[in-house]
Amino acid sequence: MTRKEQIKNAYKLTGDLSNFYDGMMTYSTLPGKAICRLVWNMDKEKNTSYIEQALSGLPEGFSGKLLEVPVGTGVLTMHIYQTLPKADITCLDYSRDMMSAAKKRAQSLGISNISFQQGDVGALPFADETFDIVLSLNGFHAFPDKETAYRETFRVLKPNGTFCGCFYVQGNNKRTDWFIQHLYVPKGFFTPPFETEATLKNRLATMYVETSVTSVESIACFIGKKV
Repeated sequence: MTRKEQIKNAYKLTGDLSNFYDGMMTYSTLPGKAICRLVWNMDKEKNTSYIEQALSGLPEGFSGKLLEVPVGTGVLTMHIYQTLPKADITCLDYSRDMMSAAKKRAQSLGISNISFQQGDVGALPFADETFDIVLSLNGFHAFPDKETAYRETFRVLKPNGTFCGCFYVQGNNKRTDWFIQHLYVPKGFFTPPFETEATLKNRLATMYVETSVTSVESIACFIGKKV
């Protein structure tokens, strides 16, 4: 099964685990499609493309130690983890509700090689150089202390480990930027300051090697390797 096929499996939401958030993240419900098009200027192909790029740092058959922070509801990753039975996966989120939904999704898929832990990305409860991969999907635009989050994700990553994922960057789409400024920030969904594609490239280049940043509309997907 290709990575794109694995991602499309995530779009087949599982029973009562379906909700507005999942529908928006996977372009799979009418309200979710409306938000994707209106706010993010994304159709299903663009949605699939950015998720595929964001997950490209996870090798097929990966069997090392992986940290996902934040895990959210797990709608974008649990079907991927189902194909990685030899991996040692830790999922962390500040929200108990989000983490509970992710845990239920993992259980429904029969995934047993995952541990779930509530925690703050600004003070990760792990020793230095613990993980081979740190994955962060759509988290950094919401973290209140981004500088500490960058330091902590770097700290827990092993030498030669991979930092990868995606998040919102400003400056790529004026309509998206307007919605972020006038709706998402006042509601507390997102927290400034925000990276631009250029500042993200510069930041990663100072911390990692073999870096890559690609964008689909206002979502930047990134990969960096720790020396």
